[in-house]
Amino acid sequence: MEIILSLAIGILAGSGIWLVLRPRTFQFIMGLSLLSYAVNLFIFAMGRIHLGTPPVISTELGADPSLYADPLPQALVLTAIVIGFATTALFLVVLLANRGFTGTDHVDGREEQA
Repeated sequence: MEIILSLAIGILAGSGIWLVLRPRTFQFIMGLSLLSYAVNLFIFAMGRIHLGTPPVISTELGADPSLYADPLPQALVLTAIVIGFATTALFLVVLLANRGFTGTDHVDGREEQA
């Protein structure tokens, strides 16, 4: 499970960096989204992957911290997802406004040469 998660984080981060380096604004925005997904998965994985464990202390299991999931990474990732969605929506609105003003979606305003 850990190797699959590590590969997913690496592929998302690599694809995000590749898209961020592209000249078009839409590709840049998608690259930032992929990078945020990679960081969210990384933060989520830092909270230890335990299936079926409660995030809060219960009286039946006692106070052994190895029996519980860490709720802090889950809360951080949930907050990051909401903030990432809002920033992506803002970037897309700015992209549409910029495209309306300049007629292109390139970062430098010039058309791509073939």
